[in-house]
Amino acid sequence: MTNAASVFLKTLDETQSKSAKFEFKTEERENWHFIPMDNRKGVRFSTLKPHQQHLALGLLGTGLSQKGLLTATQIMTLEQVLADRGGDPEVRNTEKYYFAIFGEPSHEKPWGWRFEGHHLSLNFSVIGNRVIGVPAFFGTNPAELKKGPLKGLRPLGEVEDAARALASSLHAKGKSPVFTEKPPKEILTAQDRNAKAQENLGILSRKLAGDEVTALLSIIDLVASFQRNDISADALKKIHTMQRKKLSFAWAGTLERHGAHYFRIQGPDFLIEYANTQNDANHAHLVWRDLKNDFARDLLKAHFSEKH
Repeated sequence: MTNAASVFLKTLDETQSKSAKFEFKTEERENWHFIPMDNRKGVRFSTLKPHQQHLALGLLGTGLSQKGLLTATQIMTLEQVLADRGGDPEVRNTEKYYFAIFGEPSHEKPWGWRFEGHHLSLNFSVIGNRVIGVPAFFGTNPAELKKGPLKGLRPLGEVEDAARALASSLHAKGKSPVFTEKPPKEILTAQDRNAKAQENLGILSRKLAGDEVTALLSIIDLVASFQRNDISADALKKIHTMQRKKLSFAWAGTLERHGAHYFRIQGPDFLIEYANTQNDANHAHLVWRDLKNDFARDLLKAHFSEKH
């Protein structure tokens, strides 16, 4: 990741470099958004020359898995679908995404980077040989393409289907995770810089049978699988061992396919939220937040305490 960022930066001209580079200790590093914006910071993908775009996507591939990179590019492609349906071609632009580098890519000093645009905000912090990849946001509009050459495309469909299958199974067994029939309109942590733990509604994992806990963990694994395994491995190991009986699974809205719904999975220090309520329940948002270590806050505190 450090090498990929360094090579990418070397190809930028003065104007591009000025747009792309920021100090590490800047408020902008935590200024994340997933809505369409005209004043987003970073070097815009559309302003890069072809060879620079290749290197930029190479950097993206150091943070995302093959599945994650495919999902991100599908989400970007959906902007063209919205433009073809009458959306503003400047707002619905498949290349209106931005790379921002915070600090100087280094194996010794902390640095970070962000890839962001409509329905994507992928934030990475690098401290030595550790990479923290949260907050991580993926959104899809439409959540499912129902016509055209890409009919059936559902970039986040696997996550939604797995969560619905578990929720429906638990409901049938009298262990329903449904806490309200009226889902929130949006993920509750929104674009907050500091994610707050939500109430542990629904069903607690300590009340689930072993196979049900396994099914819940598999949903977490699906969301984590958008990132490279070496980035998510530490968090998943802790969840699968120390936290497996300390999770909550909450569902709001209908359990029927194509109906408005929301779910969240929460542990002692992480939160996954998914909402598919807008545009007749065909517009989905998914986010992974670390309640302590978003933007590597805890890791950086330990790093600076040790080094200084």
